[in-house]
Amino acid sequence: MGQLEGKVALVTGAARGQGRSHAVRLAEEGADIIALDICADIASTAYAGATTDDLDETARLVEKAGRSAHTAVADVRDLRALEAAVAAGIAEFGHLDTVVANAGIFSSAPLHELTEAQWTEMVDINLTGVWKTMRATVPHLIEQGRGGSIVLISSTGGLQGFPNFAHYVAAKHGVTGLARTAANELAAHRIRCNSVHPSSVLTDMIDHEAMYRLFRPDLENPTHEDFREACESAMNLLPVPWLEPVDISNAVVFLASDAARYVTGVALPVDAGAMSKV
Repeated sequence: MGQLEGKVALVTGAARGQGRSHAVRLAEEGADIIALDICADIASTAYAGATTDDLDETARLVEKAGRSAHTAVADVRDLRALEAAVAAGIAEFGHLDTVVANAGIFSSAPLHELTEAQWTEMVDINLTGVWKTMRATVPHLIEQGRGGSIVLISSTGGLQGFPNFAHYVAAKHGVTGLARTAANELAAHRIRCNSVHPSSVLTDMIDHEAMYRLFRPDLENPTHEDFREACESAMNLLPVPWLEPVDISNAVVFLASDAARYVTGVALPVDAGAMSKV
């Protein structure tokens, strides 16, 4: 029997990357999954967005793990769409136990060169979208009266500053504050809220040419391997260039499980020592 047998977990940004990994790991531990994703390109990013085929593949992998998946195409900026997707998922599975607000984007530029569109899209998705995910789910968790766990995916950028990521860092700091406030507000309902703070995680969000150029501006045509070498020297205390999605998912499973029943209001780095590097 898994750690989450009989539970239901909702994951945003579930079509690929970290979100898919979270959904599959939660399913492997016994949870049925409500998987949401926008399944579209985001104008201000330098990489292609997920697709409905990606979301279908997440559902297939959840089912391969022996659990059921309810999928919906929903933009975390659209509260009504989120509310409808949450209601449909709960109608199918009967209840909701865990919320993983994972959906997010990444782009970069010096703060004085960011466009209004870059700033607005980043904050709308990476911060306001997290709040809207909570707004659509917390009333159900309270009404059920059975407690619950909310896990907000922040970043090491939610605990410290980084050059060229001002909009991302500001949004992720906001997520950290949102988690800490929610932990205080919801504790009386036995609903826990924590944030997870990864270092770089190898997904489509960072594995593309624009990131290669950001880390290796000295090269005309940097490659994935050039990016790896730069990350190995610059990012983490442990000798790894980046984390794999499952490393973050394992923390999500812990925070969703009864093993963390008294863990709330925590900002948990999963960062290969990046926050301790001097």
